[in-house]
Amino acid sequence: MKRNLSQLIKPFLMSAVLVSSPLVANAQSDYPNKPIRLIVAFPAGGSTDIVGRIVAQKLSERLGQAIVVENRGGAGGTIGTDAAAKAAPDGYTLTLGTTSTMAVAPGAYSKLGYDSVKSFSPISLVAVTPYLLVVNPELPAKTLAELVTLAKSQPGKLNFASAGNGSTTQLAMEMLNDVTGMKMTHVPYKGNADADLAILSNQVQVLFGSMPALLQHAKQNKLRALAVGTTKRSPALPDVPTVAELGYPGFEAALWLGVLAPAGTPKPIIDRLNKELVAIAATPDFKAAMDKNGADATSNSPEQFASLIQNEVSKYGAITKKLGIKLD
Repeated sequence: MKRNLSQLIKPFLMSAVLVSSPLVANAQSDYPNKPIRLIVAFPAGGSTDIVGRIVAQKLSERLGQAIVVENRGGAGGTIGTDAAAKAAPDGYTLTLGTTSTMAVAPGAYSKLGYDSVKSFSPISLVAVTPYLLVVNPELPAKTLAELVTLAKSQPGKLNFASAGNGSTTQLAMEMLNDVTGMKMTHVPYKGNADADLAILSNQVQVLFGSMPALLQHAKQNKLRALAVGTTKRSPALPDVPTVAELGYPGFEAALWLGVLAPAGTPKPIIDRLNKELVAIAATPDFKAAMDKNGADATSNSPEQFASLIQNEVSKYGAITKKLGIKLD
């Protein structure tokens, strides 16, 4: 009796499944067996890069494999983030997502190459850092109130730096301008490091930047710290008041950072990485490294991180719409 094509092929397909399934499972249980790439979507030397390199070192120690940090800056971090989204979902390409790349960008760019919710498999938060309002010491303003008065007396004359169009450093300052009535000229740079150099050299006068990159400059009085954006004062600079306590209740600007993989990365790999990152965040040396840079070590589950991203996309989407920020 003749057998149709499907009957002839079926045994081979079943055999292939039986052979391939153990291979896939073994590949995941053997993970990682080669170096891992961590894309940091901002230039070297900035706050995200500082945290990323510390995370890479600690994760490398626990996994027994090299973690190679690849800086791919530009377009407010969206270029590197897009590259990470399009990488193979095999656990060997990760990215350090931030409030800027994951929450602000969807509302600021109409043609974003990735979807913050659909393009990634969140793994865990690693740090939260306050935004620090600093001015160049040559500016006469010694308090936030004095800065507001000065800026209002000469609208548009003062310049403020940011890590790029659509970055949270821009958004934090725009939010502060909105609640205080200040009008300043925005000068975008290609990352936090360039923005920091600009204010240190007095090319710009004001920056509302993330704490890690600015902390030591503030402690050495190379920059004058006026306020922090979190709801509570930072232990790293306990004498610097919050924006909220200076007369703008409810104001909050902070940066979160977390590790993500491309969507479709196998769950056993996500779970393994989450387990290691949660353990790292709880270690005294990691906490000390974050404290030194003005950040708070933290962690959460992949599900909690995914929920945070969804909520933050909605929150910052409303803010960018209110402020009329569009970057393309």
